[in-house]
Amino acid sequence: MLTSARLRAGDWVEVRSKEEILATLDQQGQLDSLPFMPEMFSFCGQRLRVSKRAHKTCDPPSGIAGRKMASAVHLEDVRCDGQGHGGCQAGCLIFWKEAWLRPVREPQNAGSSPGQTHGCTEQDVWRGTIRNAGEVHQEPAYACQSTQLFQATQPLPWWDVRQYIEDYLSGNVRIGEFFAAILYTVSKNVADAGVGFGTPMRWVYDRIQSLRGGVVYPNRIGRVPAGQPTPMSTLGLQPGEMVRVRSYDQILGTLNRAARNRGMYFDPEHVVFCGRVFPVMKRVERIIDEKSGKMITLKTDAIILKDVVCEARYAQCRRFCPRAIYPYWREIWLERVKSE
Repeated sequence: MLTSARLRAGDWVEVRSKEEILATLDQQGQLDSLPFMPEMFSFCGQRLRVSKRAHKTCDPPSGIAGRKMASAVHLEDVRCDGQGHGGCQAGCLIFWKEAWLRPVREPQNAGSSPGQTHGCTEQDVWRGTIRNAGEVHQEPAYACQSTQLFQATQPLPWWDVRQYIEDYLSGNVRIGEFFAAILYTVSKNVADAGVGFGTPMRWVYDRIQSLRGGVVYPNRIGRVPAGQPTPMSTLGLQPGEMVRVRSYDQILGTLNRAARNRGMYFDPEHVVFCGRVFPVMKRVERIIDEKSGKMITLKTDAIILKDVVCEARYAQCRRFCPRAIYPYWREIWLERVKSE
């Protein structure tokens, strides 16, 4: 895995031409089972910077474990706009195989044939967005990078230390982030050991974090009693409005013991943003279910905040996943910031 690393975080690349990329794809519009999506064609010829090396990722439909991927990167805030997939609003960060990119330090004519031609056309790429295209009178089942992640990746045990070495060598993770992860892991293991140290260990963790300006212990139990409905709030937030994420203590009062509010999970990764102010990016109403490929219409509030993404600080099995998924927020977890 280490020897495959070629591009690093911060490197500049040029997206190859449409013709060069089509030459790397099979007739399903895929390379190593990863689709090249129609939404990606608009980036051909552009120069962009690598944000993270995508040597590993998460795939929630297949479980909590991490997955490893060969020869791929994410580019800075290059996300799918859903136009080739029924208007999905998830805004997933796109995976780019290195065969689809040219380092800007590479001469313009170098590597003009990055792969063997398999006879793929742009029409094949578009056809590849629908799984059940031949089934009449059926609701479309979409295929995209997110629905195909299991096929495009391999299992990655959390204890495989090579992934963390690559996290550092690729520029994905700074050394201080490793030490913060170690502090949290030790604290959580002791707190969850069932030997009576949970409360004092969480207090010690919070004390250390307050001294270093860090985040409070992010894995606490919600306070809504079992069997009682979790509360809701309707703010009618719209894109561009400024909001403050409520304190973790306030949010715990809206969660049941499974850390959910009306079915939506408040992940420990959310806690990083408590107390901070962000603009509303959009309200999410339509997303593709990554397991079935079917479009889901959300019937309750789901808000995305600008520049707020999952940083994978706390999930042991997928620590430092670079996928940067947008977390969803209930309106009851937010409050409007009054303009002065």
